[in-house]
Amino acid sequence: MSGDEKTKAHVEQAKGKVKEAMGRMAGNERMTADGHADQAKGNVRQAKEDVKDTFRRH
Repeated sequence: MSGDEKTKAHVEQAKGKVKEAMGRMAGNERMTADGHADQAKGNVRQAKEDVKDTFRRH
């Protein structure tokens, strides 16, 4: 996984976790959903890079 993409994935995941937690504390369902979506984007980015790494090794 390239360092830049790996960093972006981790930042998106962390940002999503914080946003989701803040939304839950504030009782804001939209913020909670946005946080969950940000985490999902980070997970997809990481999975995409993992697939690329797998093909590079073979």
